[in-house]
Amino acid sequence: MATNTRILVINPGSTSTKIAIYQQEKVIFLKTIKHPIEDLRKFAKITDQFEYRKNIIYDEIRSADVPVETIDAVIGRGGLVKPIASGVYRVNELMRKDLLECKRGEHASNLGALIAYDIAKLLPSAEAFIADPVVVDEMEPLAKYSGHPFFERRSVFHALNQKAIARAHAKSILRKYEDLNLIVVHLGGGITVGAHQKGKVIDVNQGLDGDGPFSPERSGTLPVGQLLKMAFSGLYSYEKMAEMIVGKGGMMAYLGTNDAYIAERDAKKGDEKCQQVLEAMAYQVAKEIGAMSTVLKGVVDGILITGGIANSKWFCNMVIERVYRIAPVYVYPGQDEMGALADNALLALNGEIEIKEYL
Repeated sequence: MATNTRILVINPGSTSTKIAIYQQEKVIFLKTIKHPIEDLRKFAKITDQFEYRKNIIYDEIRSADVPVETIDAVIGRGGLVKPIASGVYRVNELMRKDLLECKRGEHASNLGALIAYDIAKLLPSAEAFIADPVVVDEMEPLAKYSGHPFFERRSVFHALNQKAIARAHAKSILRKYEDLNLIVVHLGGGITVGAHQKGKVIDVNQGLDGDGPFSPERSGTLPVGQLLKMAFSGLYSYEKMAEMIVGKGGMMAYLGTNDAYIAERDAKKGDEKCQQVLEAMAYQVAKEIGAMSTVLKGVVDGILITGGIANSKWFCNMVIERVYRIAPVYVYPGQDEMGALADNALLALNGEIEIKEYL
């Protein structure tokens, strides 16, 4: 096993790109590159930003106090590729083609693999990878039934963080992730609750624009009949309806803010509406945990709560008081996507997990 493995991590966001260089598990270089809105407006599509962002990133790592020739691997945030099993994937031509063509949607994370591939080519002996993109799909066939053959439930969730937290938890209790049944809850701008059965997420709510609890900016499951009436009322465009579901739904729609910290602060000051909306969000999270416990047939080794909102003991306690009888609850506040990507790359390079091919 190598002891000085160096990994470059690239995580593109809508207006910024986080980059880091790890030596084993230790960060030796970290930077968030802000991309001015006026620069990004020059590009018609997100993938058109590819060369622009790549050149900035390469200039940054060359100016870092880390010789680029010592980098062993480049791993990017996985984008909207086709549904795949969890794991580390080598970036190949088919993956690049799918991402460049935006076959399954446009998102800044699509740039992760594309930039990783090109930068790896500029380095003497580095390979490019992605790990656990949001479209990881390990759902059982039964979980995909929606209620009508025209619609199929899809797996879109915080796969990278959920898997990383589940593995870290298993390690902390001296167990293997593949031997445990866990319910993992990611509390962020979107909320996803996954049923992890022996290392696979066999069911999870579609946290992008689909079902499940409402969140700071997403509506989650809505009454379908009422939604249909509104959609065909002639009062709202498709874009406005989509905005209600993602971006301006959930807590944002009720309170005019997507900042859970502000909502909690105001609730504690006596704002009854803030109090009730946050209680309702916790109620829906707890209800989804209960649903996932039935997916696991009641055999649950632990409930893990993570994500940014997990920093709020007050909110987590509102969830815990409803679910603690199901299984022991563990809270892991925040998320570390950069560290999770680096850990996956290190495991792959050390031969501890398989490097998969995107087919």
